[in-house]
Amino acid sequence: MPDVTSEDTTATHALAAETRRALFADVARVPGSAKPDPAVVAHGITRTFGGLTAVDVEHVEFQRGCITGLIGPNGAGKTTLFNLLTGFDQPNTGTWSLDGVSLGKQQPHQVARKGVVRTFQLTKALSKMTVLDNVKLGATGQSGERMLSALLPWTWRKQEREVTERAHELLARFKLDAKADDFAGSLSGGQRKLLEMARALMMNPRVVMLDEPMAGVNPALTQSLLGHVKSLRDEGMTVVFVEHDMDVIRDISDWVVVMAQGSIIAEGPPEELSSNQAVVDAYLGGHHDQALEFDDEGNPVGETAVMVKQMEHDMNASEGIPDPAPTATNDKEVGR
Repeated sequence: MPDVTSEDTTATHALAAETRRALFADVARVPGSAKPDPAVVAHGITRTFGGLTAVDVEHVEFQRGCITGLIGPNGAGKTTLFNLLTGFDQPNTGTWSLDGVSLGKQQPHQVARKGVVRTFQLTKALSKMTVLDNVKLGATGQSGERMLSALLPWTWRKQEREVTERAHELLARFKLDAKADDFAGSLSGGQRKLLEMARALMMNPRVVMLDEPMAGVNPALTQSLLGHVKSLRDEGMTVVFVEHDMDVIRDISDWVVVMAQGSIIAEGPPEELSSNQAVVDAYLGGHHDQALEFDDEGNPVGETAVMVKQMEHDMNASEGIPDPAPTATNDKEVGR
């Protein structure tokens, strides 16, 4: 077998990148656009909390074997959408599927067994268990977990060895092998992110959903995490991730879905987002290019006053706070 040089490897990855770009060449740059070969398809997803609509997604598709970035301002509904698609919350309406198989009304463990796993913005490591045991928990179909089988160790010892070997391989992949016997609670924030990814991969998933995998991670570890996310795609997995750092989005995303106020407002390649007016307005506000006006005492006037009043109204509404009663400002208003 001929030696594979680093140049050969780079060329292979470059070809793969070209192939991924070609997949999206004819995809419309509009919310809910159809993809050539979607792994996950969701339609009519809504979720309300009292009078607040947290998610209202008419249609969205995530392309198989690619990395899709999910972005939007704080409170846009990104994590809530993740919760709905992975069974951690149930929608008011809507359907969604993996490879045509419905995932609706499924519990998180059932969704995971069908091939969709996720990580969390705030890591969920079991701090009083070892790093190795945390990873082993991710393996499915362990016969030794059943009451009767547990009493017959010869029926599960081989499988247990295989699970342990697989866990050690993943720990080595994420450079956590030296921490295998340490309690998970002793890991740094970045190491816990790696631990969650390793545990998720124990299930051999088809879709991996990462909720802000870079949040709280020091810069030195960020590049390592980016490399691991790319490696998931290189192995054929479909990756969807929430992220706020636009440099990260541009670096690893093949396609980006933008949410605001619970809905999808834009889709497209990462390099086209900066010129998308809907995206600019979502992050900076619809009046980002308007000159602000204030009087001599620093109070907003004219259109600026209207904009500030609307912002206050929106903030109060999101927190369930009624607007203050109008204040009289002249003799006519107080009935004099």
